[in-house]
Amino acid sequence: MSTSTQGADGRSHWNVPNTLTWLRILMIPAILALFYMPYWWADPAACAAFALAGITDSLDGYYARKLGQTSRLGAFLDPVADKLIVAAALVLIVSKDPRWFVVIVAVVIIGREIAVSALREWMAEIGARGRIKVSVLAKYKTIMQIVGLSMLLFRQNLFGIPTYRLGMLLTAVAAVLTLWSMVQYLRLAWPELRGSSRL
Repeated sequence: MSTSTQGADGRSHWNVPNTLTWLRILMIPAILALFYMPYWWADPAACAAFALAGITDSLDGYYARKLGQTSRLGAFLDPVADKLIVAAALVLIVSKDPRWFVVIVAVVIIGREIAVSALREWMAEIGARGRIKVSVLAKYKTIMQIVGLSMLLFRQNLFGIPTYRLGMLLTAVAAVLTLWSMVQYLRLAWPELRGSSRL
């Protein structure tokens, strides 16, 4: 993920990291279309598109650091793209598998993203956003989430491996890590949250 600041000029808005982020956003309707196509290759194609989007999530941060190509636009777009594509994948999966535990996992993951985004925005408003930097646990959560959701989108067994069940297990573990990382963020922000009650 890119941790971007304002670039030297407007050209920084169209650099390599931002292009990859825009590509990730534009892949959302493509994944949606593939998911509902009535062909045998549609699910594997949706899985491949989602997995590719997950790879670009790592690449945009890598190139932002390596090339020094940063911008405020990139800092805004990167987390938005991450949350949009994960939420879209979860909604698609629930649309075809509305069992209670699938719905709970989706609600936990999407709810956490909304809560943490709101927390970061509030911390930024009071000038304390640096307190809740992305943790190592959150990075592991993201990896497990991308792999698990890719398997759920694949929906077919592969070489006898129950891909969908394995994907559900990984996504459930990601949901637990999601809650754990949220608790960590809340603990870091707690001094500010507690102090705000006295304002």
